[in-house]
Amino acid sequence: MDILPLWIIYLLCIVQYTHAQNKCPEVMQQLLKDGFHRDVLIKVNLGIFDEGIRSCTVATKVHLPKGLYVDPYELISLQKYNLTEALVISDNIDLEVPEYLATDISVLVYMKPDPECQSCFKALLPLHCRYHRPTKDDGRIFIVLKSPEILINCQKSFLSVDCLKETEIEVPCTQKSINMCYWDSLKLKTVKKLKLQIPVGFNHHLPLVCTGTLITTILCSSLILSSLCKHGHFFFVQGSL
Repeated sequence: MDILPLWIIYLLCIVQYTHAQNKCPEVMQQLLKDGFHRDVLIKVNLGIFDEGIRSCTVATKVHLPKGLYVDPYELISLQKYNLTEALVISDNIDLEVPEYLATDISVLVYMKPDPECQSCFKALLPLHCRYHRPTKDDGRIFIVLKSPEILINCQKSFLSVDCLKETEIEVPCTQKSINMCYWDSLKLKTVKKLKLQIPVGFNHHLPLVCTGTLITTILCSSLILSSLCKHGHFFFVQGSL
């Protein structure tokens, strides 16, 4: 007889948790472009119809697997034209290494209010795919982009306590500021993971590709050297001791 109340309490907790999750912010991710250079569009709907929500600062922390990376120089150019404000949290990013030698990257993107929705914020982050090892299969590899982490910094509390995680995160207040602020991390509705399909080479093409590359390099080097010898002007300077 004593077990029944415990089951009732357990069920009530599940219902309350599910109801709280349904009221929490919703995030949408969308991939733009094709090939090795993509853009990921991130939108968050806070579900709060209060004009004061526009005074909040919203950011998204994107975790990139080692098969993806961002170009810091491209981000600087986008920040110059006020298109994307992003801060790379990871250390030095090597733009040339292949996937099997790379490491994961974390990027903090400061979101902007969406003019089409009062309680919505959005951000656009350019992504680049790394080269992978050749494969024996159908020449396709999939990379999974997990759901981002949404952070919010408000002077006034707009969100329900059920939608806030217990721990706060300390990150820069803005992309251009060195001051640190404490941000609330949000609980979100279930977000679908994104799958990126990346074309890769075949193992049995390796000898052909290496041979073709070597022949092309020798031919081009020979043509350049021949042109220099035929049309170039060389001056030998004799140094005096």
